[in-house]
Amino acid sequence: MIRTVITGVTGRMGSTLSRLVRDAKDLELVGATSRQGSPSVGEGIPVGNDLAQVLDTSLTQVVIDFTSAEASVSHARLCAERGVAMVIGSTGFTPESRAEVAACTRSIPVVLAPNTSVGVNVVILMAAELARVLGDGYDVEVLEAHHRMKKDAPSGTALKLAEVLATALGRGQEDLTFERHGQIGARPKKEIGVQTLRGGDVVGEHTVFFYGDGERIELTHRATSRDQFGLGALRAARWVTGRAPGLYDMADVLGFQRTS
Repeated sequence: MIRTVITGVTGRMGSTLSRLVRDAKDLELVGATSRQGSPSVGEGIPVGNDLAQVLDTSLTQVVIDFTSAEASVSHARLCAERGVAMVIGSTGFTPESRAEVAACTRSIPVVLAPNTSVGVNVVILMAAELARVLGDGYDVEVLEAHHRMKKDAPSGTALKLAEVLATALGRGQEDLTFERHGQIGARPKKEIGVQTLRGGDVVGEHTVFFYGDGERIELTHRATSRDQFGLGALRAARWVTGRAPGLYDMADVLGFQRTS
């Protein structure tokens, strides 16, 4: 049994993860954190508003963290001190906060993934392969949609898609466009557009468009349940427990061969 702590257990993903871990045969929920008091997540399972307190009482092997970029950095520092592996699914990291997490991976293994769904990570892999095959003859756009409560934009998954597309096409950060308005002129040849929609209770949708002359290719992933993110996070937790210190992502968890 892999002894697991979940941070933010009263949140959308936290409550999903709590249920999935308790249903798993090879994972044991030994603690959780919540800013809203101490909700019941199971008999004898400590819940506190401070991760240090929970780690002190649980002999934790892995922490699954879907809180916020700021909180995840703090949790990563603590886990590095205690030698506890992590799966981080938070989004909205700045280059500086991501670097802080990366520094912690000198001491512990961390899977840092903007999206833990197995399906969406297959889409990311295929998007890069399509970009390499199609090359510069196609205009590339990324469109994402999420529920009205999502705080960051574009989504971490959309940014990851833009990153792998740019790498596959030999382009840089300067080629990414996140907003269009007014008299913008003709579309630059190397531009990769990233557009955002927010509304309702959309769990998550991502589409990559490859626009050619006379044809269009669309690669889409639609999530209809948060369980898919949770199941992917559990898969990552099983994989990362006992690994050597380092910064990993879902491509490592799923065994994808790196082509770039």
